Amino acid sequence: MTMYELGRSDVSAPIRVDGPDGPWPALRESVAVNGHVVVFADWNSWLPAVAGGSDLRALLGGRDWDRFNSLEKPEVRYRFAVSRMLLRHAASAVLEVSPDAVELAYRPGGRPYLRGCDQIDVSLSHTQDLVVIGLNRRGRIGVDTEKAARRLRYSEVHRQMCTTAERARLARMSGPEQEAELLRVWTLKEAYTKALGQGMRMGFNQFGFDAAGRGPMTSDGRPASYDEWTFGTYRVELGDGYLMSVACHDAGHGGEGGTAVAAMLDEGFFGQVVDLMDHRARRR
Repeated sequence: MTMYELGRSDVSAPIRVDGPDGPWPALRESVAVNGHVVVFADWNSWLPAVAGGSDLRALLGGRDWDRFNSLEKPEVRYRFAVSRMLLRHAASAVLEVSPDAVELAYRPGGRPYLRGCDQIDVSLSHTQDLVVIGLNRRGRIGVDTEKAARRLRYSEVHRQMCTTAERARLARMSGPEQEAELLRVWTLKEAYTKALGQGMRMGFNQFGFDAAGRGPMTSDGRPASYDEWTFGTYRVELGDGYLMSVACHDAGHGGEGGTAVAAMLDEGFFGQVVDLMDHRARRR
């Protein structure tokens, strides 16, 4: 699996993780230095850990275990399990706790979060073989991925998906170039609205991106933020190829302090986490 960046980006380079062995120190370093990290994987590389894991039920937790068992197709079931396992392992590496001490919960609409640790925002996306995870300690984060070969017809979607400025730019492009740029803009908008917790409820023709991926922009192409957002789009050469876009927010909290759970959580909750880890260790 190789990856290259499309255009300039202030988002830290995504890190490939092939299984439970990491490289986890790289995640901690990225969060410590940049405030965020993006992780990606071919879910098939995690399959041995998922299919043969006797602790899968405990690691997934009640809601995700029920969801896992409700999925009929084996490929869909295991991709779902891998996405949650990757998220838990990535969060545990950043928080410096055991993966089974990380508890995922879901907001209305299905957006995941780390229960008891709102200081770190998380986002998740998967398409066919690719799974992408984002974590940010300075603000919101959103990730989105699509097959690079996906075709969006400009004539069919431009009024619903593009701002006036984007339509003017895209209309000057040739067919293949236009399709590729439209897909890049689509994944950027998906990532941004995921970060905001809005998803498709936010009209995609109400905000836009320029050719360099800077945004959000107003309908006529003027900046609509004060540089608190950074964006990046990458192509992952896995199979026929994927696009991966990231929207990362810096709320101005700074990067002070460690990301270990002892530093991130209040003393009472940290004590509960330690007790839970000890209890689970005694049961094994």
